[in-house]
Amino acid sequence: MNRVMLFAVAVLTPALALAQAPAGSAAKGRDKTAMCQGCHEISGWRTAYPEVYKVPKIAGQHPAYIVKALQAYKSGERSHPSMRAIAASLSEQDMADIAAYYGQSGLTTAVK
Repeated sequence: MNRVMLFAVAVLTPALALAQAPAGSAAKGRDKTAMCQGCHEISGWRTAYPEVYKVPKIAGQHPAYIVKALQAYKSGERSHPSMRAIAASLSEQDMADIAAYYGQSGLTTAVK
């Protein structure tokens, strides 16, 4: 494949995947975040399982990134045990809704 074709594949593949993804509802996503809040909505939270690390805040993250990350946990491409278990319970629509909620601009969910 030449460089132009590689570039086209790299640019168009994510766009096509997003076009096929269900549209997310931030209102419905808010109702589905109970399992996310304990780690991702506490400012500066650190967890000790499976090792000590700082949990990333996801409020304001791009929705497509959140969906892709959840899909990767569900498929096993990403390996965090807790996130794999949570993602395994989510449908594609759940992922889109949660991503829409956390992806809202100006959303501040951190508990201080």
